[in-house]
Amino acid sequence: MTAAVSTMIVNSLININERPIGSTLTAAEGVYYLGKMNTMLESWGLERLMVQAIQQDSFALTANTGTYTIGTGATFNTTRPTKIIKAFIRDSASSDTDVKVIPFDRFDAIINKGVTGSYPEYLYYDQNYDASGFGSIKVYPQPKSGLTLYIESYKQFQTFAALSTAMLLGPGYQRAIESNFSIECSPGYKSISPELAKIARESKAAIKGINLPDTIMTLDSGLVKRRSGSILTGP
Repeated sequence: MTAAVSTMIVNSLININERPIGSTLTAAEGVYYLGKMNTMLESWGLERLMVQAIQQDSFALTANTGTYTIGTGATFNTTRPTKIIKAFIRDSASSDTDVKVIPFDRFDAIINKGVTGSYPEYLYYDQNYDASGFGSIKVYPQPKSGLTLYIESYKQFQTFAALSTAMLLGPGYQRAIESNFSIECSPGYKSISPELAKIARESKAAIKGINLPDTIMTLDSGLVKRRSGSILTGP
């Protein structure tokens, strides 16, 4: 479903009786509510189960270069990831090699980060913002030529540049956005009905339920007593 942010804002205000059906926003109201909407969606990007999909991106690596900025307009030009969960290298023969995503302390412990001309084995994602709002990806060892880095990540929610901007939404997202934005707009201003609070809570729970990763259960082999025989012959 595609919905313009202006429509969702007005619907949210209708929910708390701040606007009648068919109303519009003034220019000042538009600026204010657009900012609040973007702030709410930005915070949702930190909730793993609100993220609808894991996105894969690929970037050509530069020989003997271990650090790359990432974000809209950066060296790796893509929506800035919230978290990178998996990475691998693909060479010119289309062979893939896993790259382990590691935290800062493990990357910082590497003594000679200038090792060059090889397949990267480790990746560290520095989520700090530089002056341009970019993150930073560091790989070790520094790559040889002809390699492509693939990353799989959770991405920030789309934010809206203008009230007319439309977002392509998955099932249930518009209901969750509108009902929860009603609550965002209400503190100290309008009271929230129990029914609206219930819709807001349950609509987010429904999305988190469908986005919950499947669990694959395993049992340590040391805990399993091995038996001879078969289901037909017995032990």
